[in-house]
Amino acid sequence: MQLSRSQIDKLGERLRTALPSEDELIALDQYRQSFAEAYSDVMETVGQHMREMGFPEPTGRSSKSTTSITEKLRRESIRLSQMQDIAGCRVVVPTILEQEQVVEVLTYALPDVTVIDRREKSSHGYRAVHLISVVDQKMVEVQVRTKFQHAWAEMSERFADSLGQPEIKYGKGNQSHRDILDAISALGWQIETLHLLSAQKEFMDLSPEENADFRQKTMNIRMMLGQLVATLEERL
Repeated sequence: MQLSRSQIDKLGERLRTALPSEDELIALDQYRQSFAEAYSDVMETVGQHMREMGFPEPTGRSSKSTTSITEKLRRESIRLSQMQDIAGCRVVVPTILEQEQVVEVLTYALPDVTVIDRREKSSHGYRAVHLISVVDQKMVEVQVRTKFQHAWAEMSERFADSLGQPEIKYGKGNQSHRDILDAISALGWQIETLHLLSAQKEFMDLSPEENADFRQKTMNIRMMLGQLVATLEERL
């Protein structure tokens, strides 16, 4: 049975505020499964373009788990029908130069795309570009991350799990732990943007002194980043 938007949102409110009944869980499962065709179409398109560009295949999730959906509804002021990541996939590329290329290609390849750029202004340290494609009225999320952005996200997950504090990933929890994760994210972003500048240096007219300053700045940031990562690893 096809649920209306109002029925979907009523179901979401039930999940947010109370223990759902068996019938409501069945309805949620049907809603999750309704994304299967849209998800399959997006995965096929993304996979095809990744192969053509020489990048790894996307990793996907055909539907978000009941637990994850419930936790997100309780954590955020969002209606179930507005949730953009019920189904989705992820692409990981080496640097932001390739990230820019992939985002541009997929923006034109996928239908009805909205781009959400969480790089310069992170979400509690999390950085990536998300493409939300709407297929037959179903939203499917495509995450495009660099290797560093992906490594930070996985490190944040491990850190939160080791501390038993999942709220750290959402800007809450122990502030000293949050500060370390935020600092690693910020320094990593500085390195990534410097790498982009480095790739573009052939188009820039830099003096020998400016080149030396550029290299020294990169080295200093790398050292600070290494020290922060070491500090974090000690606490895992």
